[in-house]
Amino acid sequence: MGLRIQNNIEALNAHRQLSISSSNLSKSLERLSSGYRINRAADDAAGLSISQAFRADIASYKVASRNASEASSLLQVAEGAMDQIGNMLTRLKELATQAASANAGSNLDKIDAEAQKLIDEIDRIADSTEYADTKLIDGSYGVTVNGKAAAISGGVGFSGISGMKASETYTVATVAVGATSGTMTVTTGEISETVVFSVPTDDDTSEVNIASLGLTITINASIGTGMDGIITAGATGHSAFQVGAENTSDNRLSIAIGDLTKGTSGLNIDTIDLSNASDAQTALDTIDSAIAELNKERGAVGAYMNRLSYASANLATTIENVSAAESVIRDVDMAAEMTSFTKNQILMQAGTAMLAQANSAPQQILSLFG
Repeated sequence: MGLRIQNNIEALNAHRQLSISSSNLSKSLERLSSGYRINRAADDAAGLSISQAFRADIASYKVASRNASEASSLLQVAEGAMDQIGNMLTRLKELATQAASANAGSNLDKIDAEAQKLIDEIDRIADSTEYADTKLIDGSYGVTVNGKAAAISGGVGFSGISGMKASETYTVATVAVGATSGTMTVTTGEISETVVFSVPTDDDTSEVNIASLGLTITINASIGTGMDGIITAGATGHSAFQVGAENTSDNRLSIAIGDLTKGTSGLNIDTIDLSNASDAQTALDTIDSAIAELNKERGAVGAYMNRLSYASANLATTIENVSAAESVIRDVDMAAEMTSFTKNQILMQAGTAMLAQANSAPQQILSLFG
């Protein structure tokens, strides 16, 4: 090996190796102090991209889990009110049974007075049960009209529909519309009702009540030969809960709760009269129908709650699994990194010592001039 003064190749090589060890030691320190294997895109561009996508999903899943919890809380409020209404309907049936008996006698007025108080209280609870200023069981929760009947030739128009339930489809047809009246047929599922309505004049409107479907349809003043169409009720924004991370209908739970007020669109108990035995006997059937309607709505609420329970459990599992996947990609293996840190630390010490030796090598040339 030749001896040269201008270029100390051994020192340059030792310096390069020392720089590599220093850089690796700095990276190990950064990973150990942060806990992350990837601290910048240059560390692992593909891994960072996948990790960021996982993080976004995890954040969405956590919010979806909170949404499911809020929906469960809402349903618990509604179910609690239904429980009280159920108790009052049971008491109402007791009173009707008592009033229907021939020996009720002079107590009928007192029985009817208590019954009317119960009916009013049922209506008050149905009208005042709220969650975050949103009424739950008065028939307004979870319903919006997504479409409206389309006129074939002008026709009578619909300016308002109430009592519709979310996810129900109603087919509306009017025939034989004359100057003053018309016939309307409304069908949903296996139920079909035909009603006669009066055609309003000028800017007036008229209402059609269809008790069996719980619908009230407001008709405006346009007059024509006929019209038909399909009206679909869907969930309003405040009744659709996002319980997944993707923008799909499967990840949205739409909740609709029926009308439990005392009127014809609800439990239909506002006309109950227990002041005489004959009406009391009729009231028994009315109360049975109201109890059946309440039980149907309460069953639906229970089904919603069960679904939300499973959705919450699935979200918790998903959050755990996606977090584990994200951790594998982005988090540092502390044991392995500590091993690497120790190795680089030793290489730094050795490199420093060898650089010193390489720098002293040219001094040997001086002995040639001795």
